[in-house]
Amino acid sequence: MVLSYIAKEKFFDKVNHDRLMRKVAEKVEDKTLLLLIRRFLQSGVMVNGVVRDSEEGTPQGGPLSPLLSNIVLDELDKELEKRGHKFVRYADDCNIYVRTSKAGERVKASVTTFIEETLKLKVNQEKSAVDRPWKRKFLGFSFTFHLKPKVRIASQSLQRVKQKIRQITSRKRPVFLGDRIEELNEYLTGWLGYFALADTPSVFKQLDEWTRRRLRMCLWKQWKLPRTKVKRLIALGVPKGKAYEWGNSRKGYWRISKSPVLHRPLNNRFFESYQLKSLAERYNSLRST
Repeated sequence: MVLSYIAKEKFFDKVNHDRLMRKVAEKVEDKTLLLLIRRFLQSGVMVNGVVRDSEEGTPQGGPLSPLLSNIVLDELDKELEKRGHKFVRYADDCNIYVRTSKAGERVKASVTTFIEETLKLKVNQEKSAVDRPWKRKFLGFSFTFHLKPKVRIASQSLQRVKQKIRQITSRKRPVFLGDRIEELNEYLTGWLGYFALADTPSVFKQLDEWTRRRLRMCLWKQWKLPRTKVKRLIALGVPKGKAYEWGNSRKGYWRISKSPVLHRPLNNRFFESYQLKSLAERYNSLRST
């Protein structure tokens, strides 16, 4: 199975107003409503504090823009249906599924022509490609390469969530552990709500482990002085000899965060006491309901 991926370049900036209004007028007869939509389209945009007239495009972030964009791209949906293609589209991203790379190139060329000449939109050639489904992404998801493929989280999406976790658990931020965990819970709850569609539970387990390691690193940094580290380790039940050995270690924060001297006392139960929510447990709960 080969995937032909079509992406519209700066879609919301390129919508032709006259063409869009003709499509809306095919279904809407109320002239007052049509005038209101036209004024919305021509309301202008603010760039560096200066209002500029908008002769094309729909205001990004405007409440009406998603609806108007779907009206424009409804023609693309109907064209693909007429051709008998299997496809999926969300806003201005569209994946078209074909059997061979040769068919993919042919479909890509013909659909690009339709988008640019009929819909008067610009195709982003850099983001468009013909490739295997598991090598492409759609709305943050991709597929595994198995005979019966599974939905997985795209690598770019995993990189973004890890980058956000790095920001929250940065050693440079002087934040109490409870506050970090509260911020993590708030962000990861929303993130999981979207990506729970994935069929790869191991990813969530790995993220849990990686996040806890990041938090151990933060604690080790916050303890600062060797005598403080020794005192904290002993309080956590680490034998005195080991506590003195590791408390005076010159190994890096990230390396020590995986060592048994921190991994065992700062275990899952420890972080649960601070209300850290497990992605893996919440994923399994969502999938079972």
